Amino acid sequence: MVSQAGSVLLVETVRKTGLDQAISQALAPWRKPRAVHHPGKVLLDVALAVALGGDCLADVAMLRCEPAISGPVASDPAVSA
Repeated sequence: MVSQAGSVLLVETVRKTGLDQAISQALAPWRKPRAVHHPGKVLLDVALAVALGGDCLADVAMLRCEPAISGPVASDPAVSA
């Protein structure tokens, strides 16, 4: 529960500061035409997973447990691509 509370704080901070939009704009040239997930969102999901104690790319799976907090999270293969 503590990590989930921390994730709410981090996600809201990113949204309020506009960091999510800035990263999405900066990484827009790398988005593939048929990509479902934006590279900026994937990067923020990885950063959030690391901030919550993750130590590898597959740890974004912990974010999928709470879609109301982090929204749709890319699959492990999409994150690794």
